[in-house]
Amino acid sequence: MRNPFKLLAYDIKNAMKNDPAARNPVEVFLVYPFIHALIHYRISHFFYRKKCFFIARFISQISRMLTGIEIHPGAKIGKGLFIDHGMGVVIGETAEVGDNVTLYHGVTLGGTGKDTGKRHPTIGNNVFIGSGAKILGPIVVGDNVKIGANAVVLKDVPSNCTAVGVPVRIIYKKSAPVIEIKDYAGDRKKIYNEMVI
Repeated sequence: MRNPFKLLAYDIKNAMKNDPAARNPVEVFLVYPFIHALIHYRISHFFYRKKCFFIARFISQISRMLTGIEIHPGAKIGKGLFIDHGMGVVIGETAEVGDNVTLYHGVTLGGTGKDTGKRHPTIGNNVFIGSGAKILGPIVVGDNVKIGANAVVLKDVPSNCTAVGVPVRIIYKKSAPVIEIKDYAGDRKKIYNEMVI
């Protein structure tokens, strides 16, 4: 398990990098609600993993009242999560959030009500999700994705793209890298993965 103090220091450093309004680490620690929500989440997640479900949920509900951010103790969250403003953010029980993800207020990582088991989305690394976006169901959002404000995402989003709209559509995707292979004669050939939007 990762050292919680190192995680907290990383989260604060990431907030300083992402928020031009952040003046110093002490201010971020004391007055940024997402930091308090993450501290409560990590405590509640500890109890959740020990199968102390009532204590875990109790801590998460206290955190929700104090911060306006609801993170289920069963969610899996990487390092460097930055929640700007934060009010109304909901992260469901089976959601998985990668490293260095940015969420704005009103984002929901929720379920559709139709699934059992894994019911919530998996979010890759370095993902930006705009205000009010709803990512619903056991879908996968790849790495380095930007999702626009108020988008509704109900299907997988590939890595390295920008997606907007209701329902979401991909409006930009970085070209796939060039892969070089050798044929039997020793000549190099280049293969390009075509992009489909």
